[in-house]
Amino acid sequence: MEQKRALTSVDCAALVRELRSYRGAKLDKAYLYEDDLVRLKLRDFDAGRLELLAEVRDPKRVHLVDPERVPDAPGRPPNFAMMLRNRLSGADLVDVRQFEFDRIISVEFERDDENTTLVFELFGDGNVAVLDPEREVVSSLDTVRLKSRTVAPGSTYDFPDSRFDPLEADQEAFARRMDQSDSDIVRTVATQLNFGGLWAEELCRRAGVEMVKDIAAAEREEYDALYDAWDRLRARIKEGDLDPRVYTEAVEIEDDSNDDTDEDAPRRVVDVTPVPMEEHEAEGLHAEAFDDFNEALADYFHRLEHESVGEGGGGGGGGRDRPDFESEIAKHERIIEQQETAIEEFEEQAEQEREKAELLYANYDLVDDVLSTVRAAREEDRSWDAIEERFAEGAEQGIPAAEAVVGVDGAEGTVTLALDDHEVTVEVADGVEKNADRLYTEAKRIAEKKEGALAAIEDTREDLEAVKQRREEWTARDEEEVDDGDEDGDDETSDEEWLQRSSIPIRSDEQWYERFRWFHTSDGFLVIGGRNADQNEELVKKYMDRGDLFFHTQAHGGPVTILKATGPSEAATDIDIPQRSKAEAAQFAVAYSSVWKDGRFAGDAYVVDPDQVSKTPESGEYLEKGGFAVRGDRTYFEDVEAEVAVGIQVEPESRVVGGPPDPIEERTVTSVRLEPGQYAQNDIAKMVYRQFRERFADQSFVRKVASADRVQEFCPPGGSTIVDE
Repeated sequence: MEQKRALTSVDCAALVRELRSYRGAKLDKAYLYEDDLVRLKLRDFDAGRLELLAEVRDPKRVHLVDPERVPDAPGRPPNFAMMLRNRLSGADLVDVRQFEFDRIISVEFERDDENTTLVFELFGDGNVAVLDPEREVVSSLDTVRLKSRTVAPGSTYDFPDSRFDPLEADQEAFARRMDQSDSDIVRTVATQLNFGGLWAEELCRRAGVEMVKDIAAAEREEYDALYDAWDRLRARIKEGDLDPRVYTEAVEIEDDSNDDTDEDAPRRVVDVTPVPMEEHEAEGLHAEAFDDFNEALADYFHRLEHESVGEGGGGGGGGRDRPDFESEIAKHERIIEQQETAIEEFEEQAEQEREKAELLYANYDLVDDVLSTVRAAREEDRSWDAIEERFAEGAEQGIPAAEAVVGVDGAEGTVTLALDDHEVTVEVADGVEKNADRLYTEAKRIAEKKEGALAAIEDTREDLEAVKQRREEWTARDEEEVDDGDEDGDDETSDEEWLQRSSIPIRSDEQWYERFRWFHTSDGFLVIGGRNADQNEELVKKYMDRGDLFFHTQAHGGPVTILKATGPSEAATDIDIPQRSKAEAAQFAVAYSSVWKDGRFAGDAYVVDPDQVSKTPESGEYLEKGGFAVRGDRTYFEDVEAEVAVGIQVEPESRVVGGPPDPIEERTVTSVRLEPGQYAQNDIAKMVYRQFRERFADQSFVRKVASADRVQEFCPPGGSTIVDE
């Protein structure tokens, strides 16, 4: 099972319920680690010291953690952390909220001088926004500028567009939303009702509802059963009646003795939930109970990060997981970019302070006149307000010294002057020289911060080089393993050897066509197909060239399928495409069409040349989006078998591939055949993924290149079943 790496909407609802019990806690200090982990150190009257962690990249989480497990404070707090401290130190926690049923948690603080809200976005790329009382963005980890919303300093913070909120929905609203779907029940609950895949399956199981049943065939009793299951869970969340669980699964290891039972095998965490999950119990996962959800979350994410058990072994021996060097390198590069920005800001600030000091000397008489006037007025017991009014009157009369005064602050004992293009604040108690010296001292202090930042950036660059060096060493070891060969010196590695290897190097080279459906025929020709109407349009208009072949099913509702005679940058030439490749392209067109979705095991397809395909309809005809008019003679392929294979390719690229069985099975280390059946697309993808995991010794390789989500991309729409071989 894939390990959970982000909180769900249900998790957020349960978490907020627990965190609100700490309202009134006072914030001591804020920290920022790397560029995505915020730590808030608080003191609660009853609970004592609290440590709240919020990580918004990978993993995405918010929870309290044992003070003994907090990371050491960074040596030099970045600007974002300093801003948080300035706004939040001594502030009281007044509320914690979830935005509707989204993965967004806002934490509100109150202080005498200003209130501040932190918004943790646990979706997409993740973000943290700091808001003032008017919801204006003070700062954010990332600047977001989209058509729908903007998150940038100075802008008004906008939440994402509202979606259906099951936390507030009554039974009728729940049913109306279900009726808007044209999918099966489980996907309707996952998407239309915003529960996501896991909780959709859980609610279906609790309600005793068939997951893959088409929504059009669902009865009102099934709607009511789903609503009742959710209503019971919702009540528990709102009342704080939680019973958290951390779920683990056994990890298969290489052991010649084969004496270990499942209970003896090392385990790894895979999920954490606020209540027990019937779906996980059905899968045979082991559950560990916790007193509160925060404790369970802290335990889960700590173990997710620190457990040494790998997919192929438990600490010694093989089965090592390759560290995510690219992510680590990207993180260091982001830090360097932030540090470079900070250095530039320090330079600008120091220069501004020096310019202000020089302006005091350049306007010595004017500044001295203002300071002397204010001191004399104070000696006569005139109020600061009266002094400010006197300067305003003088400005109206055209007195230069009075015109220069833009503000008087009695509480601080200062006057702000407009000198050239700068505003300079001077202390009335000091003369021109002391005020200038204070500005020079501040410029020196900022320059020292710049030196510290320069030292820090050098440390980060050294860390970056160290990571790159470790990556090179790891890659070299991988290449040595690959080059070991057999005793006869044969460089070829058999399929069986790949399956038995404890560590398989990952080779990735993403291609332009991978966002479409695709495969390579037995003769090496690329075949691409549209996933939707937009892609159908794009394929014909942008990627179909002279010499290519256009395939489509005789049945309505099939993808545009193009057999490419040349690559996208190659000149079109007359190429003789073998009949075998044409037959495979026809099978591809049939398998991913309505033929499969209708549960039929065969269908007809035809092929034409590109110049026979037109978007211009005949008089009286209407073409839907993604549809085309085909004119002239067609060559038919009759009773084409609806069957596909999904497999894992190791060389030359490491990836999951799918399409007609013959070319897929030829190019993959192992594969699974599918035919129309009773299991929904996401369910069959999980079943295929589990088979792959059982076949490979290096299960981490499977998880990285052929997750259930990637397998699903090659599963035909509609129900499927695995062909027994």
